[in-house]
Amino acid sequence: MTESATTERVVIVGGSSGMGLALADALVTAGGEVIIASRSAERLAAAERTLPAGPGKVRSIVVDITEEATIERLFAEVGPVDHVVTTAVDVEGVYQPIASFDVELARKTLDAKLIGPALLAKHARIVPGGSLTFTSGIAAYRPGPGSAIVAAANGALESLAYALAVELGPVRVNVVSPGWIDTPIWDTIAGDAKTERHQQLAARLPVGRIGQPAEVAQAMLAAMHNPFITGTVLHVDGGHRLV
Repeated sequence: MTESATTERVVIVGGSSGMGLALADALVTAGGEVIIASRSAERLAAAERTLPAGPGKVRSIVVDITEEATIERLFAEVGPVDHVVTTAVDVEGVYQPIASFDVELARKTLDAKLIGPALLAKHARIVPGGSLTFTSGIAAYRPGPGSAIVAAANGALESLAYALAVELGPVRVNVVSPGWIDTPIWDTIAGDAKTERHQQLAARLPVGRIGQPAEVAQAMLAAMHNPFITGTVLHVDGGHRLV
């Protein structure tokens, strides 16, 4: 730890909503110092208001994971940290048939899911024994029509983590791979049909429901805090890979 035996400093890129916000909640409640980062100052301010008034501390910094200069400034400002986690993603409009997909939208997804995490690895000042955790997704294992770019980004991200685990040790590098999770991204993907879509998806899973952000946060905490886990993908998918 960087400050004391009981306090850890964690940067969460994509921490203003969904899985990243759930992780921030758990860390603050446990007494950690958490820096949440995303592109939107408004969403960061709203996220801070929802976090508990626990023993931990929270601050927010505007960062665009696709812009190297903002990542460099982030770590110059916060200094050494124990853990870095990214849940950032940009999938707006990228679910489309390969025959007609938009190249620029595809590049935005790759920038957020693959290049951005590589830039975090480049600039983060993580203490020895600390960790860097990426977020991939079920599309790498159970892709569907129209998901080729997302599947490719998730698969490549996991290969990036394997290589970085070797290169950056003793800093540990892992991936958490969620399945269908009830996060705000579904408002973009499904719109008004979100509830109906969730019910349809839940019926296909062995656990009979879709996941919650806090359940993914639990896996992230395991990757962060187990000192013998590195170069590993932790699946939180309700058995999706099996069906």
